Amino acid sequence: MDIPGFGPQPSKPDLREVANYVNAMRYGLDRLKDFPLAKRFVRELHTRLLEGVRGGEIDRTPGEFRRSPNWIGAPGDTPARATFVPPPVEEMETALDGFEKYLNKENDPYPFLVRLAFIHYQFEAIHPFLDGNGRIGRLLISLLLVYWNLLPQPLLYLSAYFEKHREEYYQHLMRISTDGAWSKWLIFFLNGVAEQSQDAISRAKALQYLQTYWQKRCRESYRSVNLLRVVDLFFLSPLWTVPQIQKVLGVDFKSAQRNIGELEKTGFVRELTGKKYRKLYAAEEVLNIVTKDKMES
Repeated sequence: MDIPGFGPQPSKPDLREVANYVNAMRYGLDRLKDFPLAKRFVRELHTRLLEGVRGGEIDRTPGEFRRSPNWIGAPGDTPARATFVPPPVEEMETALDGFEKYLNKENDPYPFLVRLAFIHYQFEAIHPFLDGNGRIGRLLISLLLVYWNLLPQPLLYLSAYFEKHREEYYQHLMRISTDGAWSKWLIFFLNGVAEQSQDAISRAKALQYLQTYWQKRCRESYRSVNLLRVVDLFFLSPLWTVPQIQKVLGVDFKSAQRNIGELEKTGFVRELTGKKYRKLYAAEEVLNIVTKDKMES
């Protein structure tokens, strides 16, 4: 059943990218509990983010920093004609050392959100991977907001703001490199934080409405307490496997599988992989709210 106002469901490739993003986010949040903000951590995120999606081909070396030059420009451009040429490998490695040190710097005089703007530019300018740099750079914003205790959960989605103002976003990054135009970039970035904070409130309201709807529907149709618990899990994260649900709820595999099956029948979740084993289930309406370009206030 469609919920009025929630729009069309994302395509399967889009869902796979979102699935990777959520899995990388979940991995990153858990990893940061006992692992430092290090270059290795960034490479681990890259591996999970690109698995089975664009940029994840072997020749794009997922999880490895580039060992050759790259550049940003139109198809067929050479470095001489490219819009932006990141540092060569040797200089890139030096820059990454500096990036790592700044991530872990204590007693920095700048507020956290300003530091976040610095970090985002620095990572994008270094461009350490052959593909997926933008996705990793945006993921780091969400992870750092939680890691620095600015948010309890990764609720701020700046990617939508960057995409909405795509040309302006790239112009600001370029003008830092060419003219040192930091103040204009900071204003742009902080305006994005303000705009997306309001958007996050709207999404939270939409998710709350949807969760209430599905809880009510399950209470009317089924008597399983665990089914309601599984529904709630999909609002903590829209992507789960049966073993993950089994572990979190402390139930046996058959119970977790049965409850997922009930939700699949109702259309609340859909299996993404098409595999017989290691299936991944997505709550598509939750994903639609999370990935929608703009929420109504």
